[in-house]
Amino acid sequence: MYSSTLDTPAGPFTMIADDDALLASGWTSTVDDLLPLVAPALRPRQLSARPELGQFSRAVEQYLGGDADAVTAVPVTQRSGPFLEHAWSVLRAVPAGAPLTYREYAARCGRPDAIRAAGNACARNAAALFVPCHRILRTGGFLGGFRWGLPVKQWLLDHEARR
Repeated sequence: MYSSTLDTPAGPFTMIADDDALLASGWTSTVDDLLPLVAPALRPRQLSARPELGQFSRAVEQYLGGDADAVTAVPVTQRSGPFLEHAWSVLRAVPAGAPLTYREYAARCGRPDAIRAAGNACARNAAALFVPCHRILRTGGFLGGFRWGLPVKQWLLDHEARR
């Protein structure tokens, strides 16, 4: 398994991937912040740092260049229970520039009253950007939370609105 850190306008962005799929990513300069997010069965025992990670690095570069769909086109592997895995797949279908409220997201997940569960899916998402939990907002358009900080979330939403 491999790691790489890219410079982005929102700060350093680190990814962990194997040859087939992205496992974790976020706005940090260290894999130590990402490893605990990876499901224990998927957690790497050894990581090799690389300057880039092929399709995953290219997807981030394309995203930064204006192709917001590039990051949701690459494979991601996360493990949890059926609801969380389904909720993460629903997140990947939320279009850039069209954020949803947690209530709307819960409804798209098939459980309109499970607003807290929808929020939990965002909070437990290990693959930030590639599984775009930043596209979920509180009622009234308020940012809510984001593991990597509200300034990063706002930057992402602004970037996507400009495309």
